[in-house]
Amino acid sequence: MHPPKKRLVLDEKMRPVGVIIDYQDWQNIEKFLEQSHFFEQEQSDLSKFSGVIELTQDPLEYQRQVRDEW
Repeated sequence: MHPPKKRLVLDEKMRPVGVIIDYQDWQNIEKFLEQSHFFEQEQSDLSKFSGVIELTQDPLEYQRQVRDEW
C-alpha cells in the first residue's frame, strides 16, 4: 500500500480542519481497516464494576459546579 496523496482543507486562520484523498485510496484504507478488525470491539460486562465507586455528591450537581468555575 502506497502512502495516500492528500490535500489539506484549511480554515480562515490557515489551520488544518480536514483532508481530501482520492476515492481509490479511501477504499484501500477501508479494506485495510476491515482486514485488521479495527472496528470490532469486545463486549464488556460492566456489571462487575457496579458499586465500586462510592459517590459523595450527585454527578449532575458536581458537573454544574465544575462548569460554573469556568
